[in-house]
Formats: sequence, C-alpha cells, structure tokens
Amino acid sequence: MHPNLRIIILGILSLFLVLAFLADAQNELGLKVYFLDVGQGDAIFIETQDKKQILVDGGPNNKVIQELGEVMPFWDRAIDLVILTHPDRDHITGLIEVLKRYKVKGIIETGIECDKPECLAWHDLKEKEEAIIILAKFGDSLTFDENTKLLILNPFKSVAGEKVSKINNTSAVVKLIFGDHSILLTGDIEAQVERKLVLAGVDIDSDYLKIPHHGSKTSTTEELLDKTSPLMAFISLGKNNPYGHPHQDIISRLEKRNIKYYRTDEVGTILLNCKLDLPCQIETQN
Repeated sequence: MHPNLRIIILGILSLFLVLAFLADAQNELGLKVYFLDVGQGDAIFIETQDKKQILVDGGPNNKVIQELGEVMPFWDRAIDLVILTHPDRDHITGLIEVLKRYKVKGIIETGIECDKPECLAWHDLKEKEEAIIILAKFGDSLTFDENTKLLILNPFKSVAGEKVSKINNTSAVVKLIFGDHSILLTGDIEAQVERKLVLAGVDIDSDYLKIPHHGSKTSTTEELLDKTSPLMAFISLGKNNPYGHPHQDIISRLEKRNIKYYRTDEVGTILLNCKLDLPCQIETQN
C-alpha cells in the first residue's frame, strides 16, 4: 500500500473515532439530579447539561461532603450555586462545611432573621465567600442554558430580615425545568403554603416531586399531589428517625394515586437522570 494512502486511511479512521466519541459525549449530555443520602435532612445536587453545579440544602451534618465526593470529580472544588431553602439545622448545617471546602459562586436564600449558632456561622462564612447573593421571592428565575431554567415559586414576597414563627413555610420552593421535564423541590413547606400555591394558580404541575418536610404529616396535602400530578416522588429522610417520617398518611396518598416513590433511608442516594426527548431514568445506591 502506498504510504500516502495509508496516511489518508488512518486519518479517516481517526476522524470516525473522534466523531463517535463526540456522539457518545453528546448522548451523555442531560440533567442529573441527586437526592443525596445525608440522613434526616435534605441535600440535592444538580448538574445541568452544560456542567453547571447546584446544591440545594446541605443536610444535618458533614455527610454532605462525603456524598459530594461521590458525585463530583475529586479535583473539583467549586460549586456554581448553593440554594438554602430555609435555615433549619437539617438543611443549613452541612452547607457550613461546604462553604469551608468549596468555592461557591452564587447563593440563593430567603434571608430571614436567624440567630441560631449555625446561622451565625453561615453568615460569617458567606461574607468571606463573596458570592453573589439572591434573596428568593416568587417570580424570580435563573436560566442556565437553552434547555434548563429554575423558577422560584415561594416565598410569595421577600422575607429578608423578617423574624418569622413558622420557618418551614418560608422555604424557597423551586421548579427546575429541563426541556419537557420538570422537578418541584419544596423544602419543608407545610399545608398552609401548599394550599396557597394551589389557590393562587401557581404552575406547580411537575413530573417529579421532592416530598416536603421529609414526609411529615403536616405536608403533602391531597391538593398538592392533585395539582402537581407527579410521575414520581422522592423522600429525603434518615433511617429510624425519631419523627416517624414518612407518615403513613403520606404514603397512602402516594399509593392511592399510583405515584411511585423512592426513599433515601431505604435506597441511599437517588439519581434522576434526564435526557432531552427521553424518559428520565432512576438509579439508586442500594
């Protein structure tokens, strides 16, 4: 074979290999939502199709660091956006360690008044981080790429600086939209706010639902489930927790509607893996 012909054939083969690699890489593009197994608390890690990383809450302890190490490259020490839905211990504590170990570029929080030790630590570290701060309120949105958007649906108005008696009901509720897929992340809202969202006509219809408040009997009303009409639901909670979560009433409501649900206390970390124009897939740790 002529040397020049061999070079041409090798070049064509190399081109095919590169194109095949790019096609495989393109097929891997999508949205990944991890409901991290952090015990009795919430921590949700999201990676968009263009590799933007979002962490919603951090759980009740430092286990979130271990869990992030499982879903992020070991060399990656930056997170694009952290969302603190509300400053209860089981949502904020792990984020304190996250701010110590990762460079956080942006933070969404409600900004309600809080003088608990974990809130003071969060405030001090946040000041040092110099991240962009967004105070959550209804109607705000972020666009990450042409297919991925995040909508803030609660609180209905800014509660920054306010002292409130029901912290749970100030939770930032966000709806994540990826193409035709939608995921509703609800913090710890209770029946009062669920009904407010329904009666106000807010578009909470979603394919996937993060069950509010770890499956507490104070949340996940019939109205919420009927309005969201999810295909699947996810419950973040600790094994043998002292609160009796998830409450049997909640499980009964899900089962009555044939809504398949996954629990972190039973299956560990849960991955919702979505591709455009394809059904989302579920992967579990156990």
